[in-house]
Amino acid sequence: MSGQFYMQRVRRQIEIPEELGLQAGRGITVAVLDTGVGQHPDLEGRLIAFRDFVNRQDYRYDDSGHGTHVCGILCGSGALSRGRYQGVAPGVNLVVGKVLDHNGDGRTEHMLEGLNWVLAEKEKYHIRILNISVGIGSLSERCKEDALRRQLEKVCASGITVVCAAGNKGPGSGSISLLGEGRDIITVGCHDGLFCRNDPKRCEIYSGRGRALSSLRKPDIVAPGTDITSCNAFCQKNGGRVRYAYVSKSGTSMSTPIISGVAALFFQRYPEANREEFRQKLTFTATDLGEEWNKQGWGLVNVRRLLK
Repeated sequence: MSGQFYMQRVRRQIEIPEELGLQAGRGITVAVLDTGVGQHPDLEGRLIAFRDFVNRQDYRYDDSGHGTHVCGILCGSGALSRGRYQGVAPGVNLVVGKVLDHNGDGRTEHMLEGLNWVLAEKEKYHIRILNISVGIGSLSERCKEDALRRQLEKVCASGITVVCAAGNKGPGSGSISLLGEGRDIITVGCHDGLFCRNDPKRCEIYSGRGRALSSLRKPDIVAPGTDITSCNAFCQKNGGRVRYAYVSKSGTSMSTPIISGVAALFFQRYPEANREEFRQKLTFTATDLGEEWNKQGWGLVNVRRLLK
């Protein structure tokens, strides 16, 4: 089945309880390192901090649209769509760092600055989760790879739950993103379950995969990611009306904020839990899709079982 994947459908597919409503994730802060975040009505009141590591601007913006789309999946209110495109955890607080340019490209130095900033601001903003919807292949300089791994390890060691995209370089063995290789990182692949089975562009085909014979099994989990409709950074406001409020995108970048939003729901329900307890329950309650491990990990996330 092809066509737009309304967030309502995604919410039903991963079994988010309807009674959670707009308060879902309230009190939980999620940091997002991406292309920035735009002025979208569905994200009004969510942003508590913004930092631009690319162009050093002192105001919030998104000149790519990727980051705004990711934030909408995570915590959009769905106000302009009467709830149709509501995000997973619309009550969360957002801390956004711009580490990618208008083309969605970035430098290792900017990502490292962003990670340092998240660590430095962790206590001030009570950051519990870090979303990185960025896929990185092997770098030409080994020292840069090592620096990224060390910094991600520091973020994990601080207690922050780090959620990274598996990347879109699949289906070859070992095609998973460099950022998602760490043992303590929750790596998210893309799979739409029974939906889009006949769509030649479905994201499970190119979702990054772990090494087939590795003792470290990656990805950890999968979530829907084909034609996900979310906030458009370039929406047009005309008087009291908003045009082109939403846009559809595909890939593991879209699957990742679903899991970050699910993490916010978990920590709202179990505020004393730590990142390892979340990881264990996330994986143990997933739905086995019968796919190879290096494609599906533990399976498709199931929120109702997770929150029990």
